[in-house]
Amino acid sequence: MPVVVLISLASDSPQLFDARNLEILSNTLALMVFTAGGAVLIGVPLALLTAYVRLPWGKFWLVLLASPLAIPSYIGAFTLYAAFGPGGEIEQLTGLTTPSFDGLFGSSVVMALYTYPFVMLTVRASLLSLDASLVYAARTLGMSLLGSLWSVVLPRITNGIAAGALLAAMYALSDFGTPAILGLDTFTRMIYVEYNSFGLSQAAMLSLQLLVIVGLILFLESRVKGTHERPGKSLTLWPGKLRTSAMLLASLPVIALSILLPLAVFCIWLWREGAGNFELVYAWNSAYAAFFAAIATVIFALPVAQAAISGKFGRLMERVSYLGFGVPGIVMGTALVYVGLQLSFLYQTLALLVLAYVMRFLPLAVGSIRSTSERLDPSLVKAARLLGASRKEAFRRITLPLSIRGIVAGAALVFLEVMRELPATLILSPLDFETLATYLWRVYEAGYFGQAAIPGLLLVVISALAMAIMFYGERWNQTDIIEEEPSLS
Repeated sequence: MPVVVLISLASDSPQLFDARNLEILSNTLALMVFTAGGAVLIGVPLALLTAYVRLPWGKFWLVLLASPLAIPSYIGAFTLYAAFGPGGEIEQLTGLTTPSFDGLFGSSVVMALYTYPFVMLTVRASLLSLDASLVYAARTLGMSLLGSLWSVVLPRITNGIAAGALLAAMYALSDFGTPAILGLDTFTRMIYVEYNSFGLSQAAMLSLQLLVIVGLILFLESRVKGTHERPGKSLTLWPGKLRTSAMLLASLPVIALSILLPLAVFCIWLWREGAGNFELVYAWNSAYAAFFAAIATVIFALPVAQAAISGKFGRLMERVSYLGFGVPGIVMGTALVYVGLQLSFLYQTLALLVLAYVMRFLPLAVGSIRSTSERLDPSLVKAARLLGASRKEAFRRITLPLSIRGIVAGAALVFLEVMRELPATLILSPLDFETLATYLWRVYEAGYFGQAAIPGLLLVVISALAMAIMFYGERWNQTDIIEEEPSLS
């Protein structure tokens, strides 16, 4: 539906492509490439560190290094923009003049800092699935450790690197807050500018051009296949205390810029200016909209998840639902504005905003519910059917209660993502309906940075909850080796 609406709107655009579009396209592609490259440069070494090196408090370091994934990138962009440059927080506190953090350079650094966990986690999963016997063989034949990692391990994890890099590229394409705050003219920023200038047709044309690039990245991502090897003993490295300390120190700049600096800036603002004009109604609005979006998304996700388990048509519907997650929030908002204009009873209502959330985050709930339902013993439902229960009764009394953990987890993930969503909320929210994310944006636009402390810290706490859910249930132990005994025939 959004694509059809955008095509209809773009037909009124005076021109398909001009010199300004070329500049926007080059900025967007440059940001995408630099983000993916930076995420790989940071993520691959950290994946090797967390997968192979025996670290003290290993779980703590893994969670800490993956934490930037859970923090909205616009929070990092906001705080880094305020901290660096003439008159920034660093200069006010220390007197040291630092370069400005904006444009393509600043946007690329911020995006790399908040997307490298995509690469780190996918590559780490690939590393843990590899059999270390080839590395041991290379070492026995005289190859150095670095040489064996480069020649033996790296070629076997290229698919994991590619998958993580494409996820980082997708995030860079769809992100609105970072380039908007740091002054880089990308598709997402210019779509919002055109929308505010009542240029809905030009905004639709830019949205379609962005969707073409997004579709290409989605296609490339679907072609990347995981590494498949017979499970074996994972490689474990035991460096000395000095080398371990050096490795951890090398990762501290990443942690400092992506986690510690934003928290420090928010705490300084809170200490200096207090609560400012912040009202608890903003947090209530965020929770209110997120709650209804989570309930509605779960209601739609239940039949999709059950159908995906049952047959090919259901799996097709599941794949179709993932397209909504690939559509950037700014594009989804632009399309639904037109729908609201045509259906006046929906325009600037909470119902239209919740609809956008459902379309965007439906795959999160579908994936969670399906993964839980697939592990259920099908014999329970078959037994109920043999005892005379209808399909509806068997679902209500057996499948639904046993799937409740997946339902709750899916609803929680949707709730947390909606709380952080910025572009769709900016475009579609009702009048005088401010959320934590939109209030943070208004504060940035007005230049009252100190008033962003409480909403920023609240969003960081909410993001920490998202990280806890993501890591809940992960098996920390390495894969056990299962040896098959020969059977007697």
